[in-house]
Amino acid sequence: MTRSSDRAFLLLLLLAAAAAAAVVVTADSGFSVMEEDLDEIESVVGGGLGKKQREFDYFALSLQWPGTMCNGVKKCCAKNGCCRGADTPQVFTIHGLWTDYNDGTWPECCNGPSFNPKEVEALQSALDRYWPSYSCSKTSNCHGGKGTFWGHEWEKHGTCAKPVILDEYNYFLITLNLYFNYNVTKVLNEEGYVPSNSEKYPVGGIIAAIENAFHLTPSVICQKDAIKEIRLCFYKDFKPRDCVLQTNRMVTSSESCPQYVSLPEIKSLEHGYEDGLERSELAAAL
Repeated sequence: MTRSSDRAFLLLLLLAAAAAAAVVVTADSGFSVMEEDLDEIESVVGGGLGKKQREFDYFALSLQWPGTMCNGVKKCCAKNGCCRGADTPQVFTIHGLWTDYNDGTWPECCNGPSFNPKEVEALQSALDRYWPSYSCSKTSNCHGGKGTFWGHEWEKHGTCAKPVILDEYNYFLITLNLYFNYNVTKVLNEEGYVPSNSEKYPVGGIIAAIENAFHLTPSVICQKDAIKEIRLCFYKDFKPRDCVLQTNRMVTSSESCPQYVSLPEIKSLEHGYEDGLERSELAAAL
């Protein structure tokens, strides 16, 4: 499936989900939810492991830059997004949609079902392309075991999204559509911030480009001088908002980034496969 057909497929899925779950997208205001759901916003949801946690304050969409994520990877496996040859991601990809508090903390592992891969089978192609793992290791889940990257994100963060997001399928569907509506890669490329192993860019310019495009101030996370993640924040009705702490201080790149940063070029690893996986087997697996 091509990227354009992936997007068309997702939009069709969104229309179906809107009819079933009353979740809709508009170009200007993002998502809206049914009034009866919003009436429950102030309620307290149960936390994981028998604990109670107060309702979250906002969503953060965390995006990863594959050029930075793949720099430290030396071995490959079929599920590693760094090991896909010509299909290695060339854009920011999804880390997760997180529920956060204004004081800089967050709820996690709330009451909810364990990850069920069958619930998101219809979204599998888009998840593979735009929400890849950059590791061959299994990821810890909220029940003491290990599983998939998607399962970790659903159990740790998605289960805490009630009463706005009520189930696993809509957690992934809504996240994918937020990702498409707020295309960070396109915005940065149009402003001249393109992948390079030699150029350094002012982090303030990158933040300004995103502010001008989406009317929100993002959070930028670096690994040394390379951008690792960019996070976009949203109110619980999915309208954009600044990423802020309780002190009203912007969570900007000054926390972890130098004044000038890089967007490393994205390379695909084509050797050193783990578990005896040969190149032909990897190609077949993908």
